[in-house]
Amino acid sequence: MLCANVKECVCPKTTCVNHGKCCACVIKHRETDSLPFCLFLDNDGDKSVENYYRKLKERFENDIHNKRESVIKLS
Repeated sequence: MLCANVKECVCPKTTCVNHGKCCACVIKHRETDSLPFCLFLDNDGDKSVENYYRKLKERFENDIHNKRESVIKLS
């Protein structure tokens, strides 16, 4: 697979051998069932796929709650 490296990698682990090498980084994280820093929402240290879905659920539920409150205020 041809994969270009990035010039400005946002990952704070600058000493990682995969820093800036997106394809290698994604493969490494896929094998360890975790997400790369650049793909994780609200990265608080837990990069597990389980925590990713938990964060997505929280965000989705907060969005729905905020939209409902906006509708109630407009009424």
